[in-house]
Amino acid sequence: MKGALDGYKILDFTTLLPGPYATMTLADMGAEVLKVSGRDKYDLVVNWPPVIEAAQVTGAQAWLGRNKKTMFLNLKKPAAVEAVKKLVMDYDIVVEQFRPGVMTKLGVGYEQLREVNPRLIYCAITGYGQTGPFAMKAGHDINYLSRAGIAWAAGRKAGGPGLYNFQIADVAGGSMNAVSSILAAIIYREKTGKGQFIDVSMQDSVIPFNSMDGASYFAGGPMPMRESGLLNGGGIYDFYETSDGKYMSVGSLEPKFFAALCEGMGHPEWKDGKVLRTDAAMVKETFRAVFKTKTRDEWTAVFTALDACVEPVMDLDEVCRDEHLVSRGMWPEVEVPMSRSDAAAPAGSSAAGQGTSSDPDTAVAGASAPVRITQMGCPMHLSECPPRYDHAGYPEGYHTEEVLQSLGYSPDEIRDMT
Repeated sequence: MKGALDGYKILDFTTLLPGPYATMTLADMGAEVLKVSGRDKYDLVVNWPPVIEAAQVTGAQAWLGRNKKTMFLNLKKPAAVEAVKKLVMDYDIVVEQFRPGVMTKLGVGYEQLREVNPRLIYCAITGYGQTGPFAMKAGHDINYLSRAGIAWAAGRKAGGPGLYNFQIADVAGGSMNAVSSILAAIIYREKTGKGQFIDVSMQDSVIPFNSMDGASYFAGGPMPMRESGLLNGGGIYDFYETSDGKYMSVGSLEPKFFAALCEGMGHPEWKDGKVLRTDAAMVKETFRAVFKTKTRDEWTAVFTALDACVEPVMDLDEVCRDEHLVSRGMWPEVEVPMSRSDAAAPAGSSAAGQGTSSDPDTAVAGASAPVRITQMGCPMHLSECPPRYDHAGYPEGYHTEEVLQSLGYSPDEIRDMT
């Protein structure tokens, strides 16, 4: 089955999470993605344990590298810059994640590459954008959330801002805005024939995540504060501890859901919701006490029969066995490309990335047996062109010789530019 983006080719110069997740999403939808990295550049993803020994890639690398090819280039060498320009003649999209001006200094910025390919769509993902006083600042997810106002009203009054173990600004902000901007630019190019530059700022991307609190504040409402609003702990919408030290989540905002919650909690006298207008704090404290009388699984059984927006807080082992998500195809089994004798060194070492085969099913002398691993799937469910899972990520640089030989470079020239 054809993918939605079959025929589109992407050069991916990104590291860490935002860019790689964006290009993986595009690859899942059919785009041909070639990841270009420096042999000696440190990348947390490539070094994030555990390592899948049969393939010599980390679990994170096997996921974010899904459906992609990968090669080494040292962009500080003129020959490597010329190789990029040769590649760009045949590519539609470039995605990069350096600080503003770095790619231009190397000779492969937007203006330099559009001279080679005027139809090029060039997406630059940065923390604070290409312009403004903070453009050159380094940052991470926690910094963007802090400077966007998100962390200010998150967490508890007594404990301060709360941490999540996922990157909101990186993925929901940077990655998804890169994907949507690239798709919009593709549509624009189809209409006009023109490529363009895309400036994605992760801080910009999470400004709309202030959502209702932000809209209300700018319309004259109060400053959002921790545990003061409907959605940040100021009402019944919250997490509640159970007798076994686990938690239930309560999202019973609308009247009919609140009525079902009261039924399940043994307080049908509150079903009309009037008590929330007179003594909401008492209701919440009562619910906290009641939840501690049963285990999480016992409460799950109670609320399975009630339409109340009350669900268990589950760990990953439980989530990956969840019958609903399994039925939705969100846990695909993906083949990890076999490690070969000449590419079996740890990712980033000089022995890795000298292979020539791009087929994960191709048996190679010295290869280990193929393995399949569970991965987090693509959430885009398209009826005519669903996402594909051709293979997990290769070791960095695996396709270096294959790609550069196709451009006419000799083995000596390839060694020189990588």
